[in-house]
Formats: sequence, structure tokens, C-alpha cells
Amino acid sequence: MRKIFKNLLGILTIIPVLSFGASKAEQLRIGYQKSDPGFILLKESGELEKKLEPLGVKVSWIEFPAGPQLLEGLNVGSIDLGTVGETPPIFAQAANAKIKYIAYKTGFPKSEAILVQKDSPIKTVADLKGKKVALNKGSNVHYLLVKALEEAGLKYSDIQTIFLPPADARAAFEKGSVDAWVIWDPFFAAAELKIGAKNLRDGVNIVNNYQFYLVEESYIKNKEVIDIVFDEIKKVDEYLTKEPLKTAKTLSAINGLDVEALELAHKRAVFTTQYLTPKVIKDQQEIADTFYDLKLIPKKLDIKSVVWIPETKKGK
Repeated sequence: MRKIFKNLLGILTIIPVLSFGASKAEQLRIGYQKSDPGFILLKESGELEKKLEPLGVKVSWIEFPAGPQLLEGLNVGSIDLGTVGETPPIFAQAANAKIKYIAYKTGFPKSEAILVQKDSPIKTVADLKGKKVALNKGSNVHYLLVKALEEAGLKYSDIQTIFLPPADARAAFEKGSVDAWVIWDPFFAAAELKIGAKNLRDGVNIVNNYQFYLVEESYIKNKEVIDIVFDEIKKVDEYLTKEPLKTAKTLSAINGLDVEALELAHKRAVFTTQYLTPKVIKDQQEIADTFYDLKLIPKKLDIKSVVWIPETKKGK
């Protein structure tokens, strides 16, 4: 397990962090994932580009397979802003990445789960002892796995972790090369509907599964740009909430995922973006403390130290 941190640390420190010397941003490079409906719809609409054009800010979009890779991009200066799950920022901060949390989406714990094959003899999380479990290292589901094992009375060392990105993990899962797969929506929904995968344990009552928006720390001075981004994200949130079928069809045409799987994923999600609250910071601190206790990261972290607090809130 120490290899997780070492690998991430190596990637995050090979290339120096790029910073913006100008007082005004000339670009906004956004990192997004195939599983992120908000940014995908915003990208396709072109609305953000229209709103930032008067400021002379050019928008570009870079797709990443998962959160850890996205934060690597943020740290080395290839993107300015991105959105990831709970766990990637923990490993990134532990590796001294220059990140700032700026907002979050309300948790949706039903949207991630530990899956087993439909005919698997594994019936409970306790049955995973000694089994091979696939997951994307350092991703949001990493914490789900830790908490689910803890709930079942198992230690993290009681299982064999196989670290694979979503596409490779699904292939290994279907071939039977691994016994279980820990994954998030819409890949979770697609596995349920297309190959009959069984939900062994989702995140309900053991994790929050927040989604966080982060920037490279020097970009935080571009408040006008960030404010416009979040105005547009909130509009997309409203649209996603009101038009589930229409958005599922739109997303399917863009990312090639099944409409039914996207609809199912949509039902389990919550689309509300806001600034971080003391409770959310506390919840994130608990994850960091858990990983430190498990020796998955080498030092204690202070989450609040890398959270951006808007000026309007500081005086309250």
C-alpha cells in the first residue's frame, strides 16, 4: 500500500509546478472525467467560453481517466481547475501538490459500490478475505473499500488490491481475473445493467462521496474567472436535476455510454454545488486521518489549510 503514495509522490514531483505570473488569467484549462456529467454538458454548450471571452480568457478542456491522474495534471501545471472525488486530494496534498479546494457537490454515497459477479459465491464484504479486489488507486472508492472492510471486521491487509483504471478493471472483472471491483457511476450502473454485476456494498452510511472542485493554488487569484465558472456550473446543475432523460441521451451521444446506465446513475446522484462548509472540511479531515493511521500517507494533514474561503465568508 505504501507504493500508492510513493508512485503518486514520484509523479507529482518529477515536473515543477507551473505558476501564473500575470495578474490576469489569459486561459482556463479544465480537467474533467468521462463520468462527470456537469463538465461534459458545460463543455458541449460552449456557454463558459462565451462568458469568459469578454475577459480575454481562452477555455480548453482535457479529459482524464480518473481523479488521481487529473490531480497529477493540476500539480504539474497542465490544467488550472478540475473536479475529483474525496480521496485523490488527500494523496495529492500528502505529496505536497499545490492545490486549493474551492467548492464541492453534496455527497451521493449510492453512486459507488463494491461489485461481484452475478454468480459469485461472495455474499458479504467479510467474504472478500484473501480475495483480489480491483480499484483505481487513490480514487474516491479507495476510502469506500477501507470503510467497508472496517465495517466487516477485516483489515486492509486481509485482501489483495489490484490497481487498475476503470476500463482495465472492468475487463479484468469480466474475465474473472479479480474477485471484486470497487467502482463509481456511471461505470457502476453499466456493470449492473450490462453484465449483471451484484452490489455487494455501496457507500450508504459509511462514506459521503463528495465531489470536489480544486484549482492550482496560484490560480485562486483569478476570482472573477472562478465566479463565472461556478455560475455556469450551477445552471448545469439545475438542468441536470430537471431533465434526467434528456441529459442521459445527450451524454450518451457524447461519451458513448448506455442511456439506461446514465439514467440509473443520474437517479443516484445529487447536483448541488456550493462552497465548503465546516462539516465537509471535518469529513475530509477524517479521511486524511484514517489514511495516516493506516500508513497510506506519511504525514498528518491539515485539510483546512488548503481550502479557499471566499472573502465574503471570512468576516462572518
